[in-house]
Amino acid sequence: MRIKPTLAGHWGRRFAAALLPLLLCGCGADKPDSPARPAMWLVQDDDTRIYLLGTMHALPRGTDWDDGAVAKAIAASDALMMELSPRELAAAGAMFQTLASRPAPLPIEARLSGAALARYRALEASGGALGGDTLDDWAVMILIGQRAARAAALSPAAGVEKQLTDIFEAADKPIGGLESARSQLMLFENLDAPTQRALLTRAAAGADDAVARVTALTAAWRRGDVAALERMINEDVDAVPAARQAIITDRNHRWAAWAQNRLKQPGTVLMAVGAGHLIGADGVPAILETKGMRVTRVQ
Repeated sequence: MRIKPTLAGHWGRRFAAALLPLLLCGCGADKPDSPARPAMWLVQDDDTRIYLLGTMHALPRGTDWDDGAVAKAIAASDALMMELSPRELAAAGAMFQTLASRPAPLPIEARLSGAALARYRALEASGGALGGDTLDDWAVMILIGQRAARAAALSPAAGVEKQLTDIFEAADKPIGGLESARSQLMLFENLDAPTQRALLTRAAAGADDAVARVTALTAAWRRGDVAALERMINEDVDAVPAARQAIITDRNHRWAAWAQNRLKQPGTVLMAVGAGHLIGADGVPAILETKGMRVTRVQ
């Protein structure tokens, strides 16, 4: 079976959609009626500016998001920094297949029960077998989310990172990455067994309302509504604290440290990462402010 990286399930529909670019696979959708205005911040000192743009890694085709303040930031930036470089993103599918397999099969009935198992079986009945018996819990969660991504009609080709990559490559400006595909997937692989099982159970149990939830997340991102984004993401991640620490909080601190260090060099950089990393008290802008940096929301 060929396994594609995709948008993760009930937990991941809102969490990974905002955070993990390698967990995306979708199809086309109609163009929204109005331009998106995603939230963006600026951290700066006397000779350096770093724009912090919250992204969605997959969007309906035709989404207009790159005008206004974002267009000015793109034009002014000397370089682009994303979660994954284009090269690492291209390697994500093969890395997923390498890490996702179990050393020995474990029937899904041994992992799920009740409503969660019933909804998992309904997904298979409507869209084909997921092959979950041979995969780790976190990987099954991702495959459940693949069905949500298809139903929500999101396309990674229309996502912010892909569009930014095209713009910066055309301008011959450097593009870097904060992480590798392996390190991102290992965030899941390294979760303890109870945490992985909790994520899988939530993904299966919440499969019925997948489209409505991912649509609501995308709409909040379009409005730049950071309060709504924080509320929706927290509803899921606060239920699994170990996952929040590893996949949001720890990474945000590493990325804030990168930005703080980058301020030592003159120039202008656009740092584009999942919107979930830029919101709340443990978001990158808030962390930088606690370190005494000058941070302003500019869109």
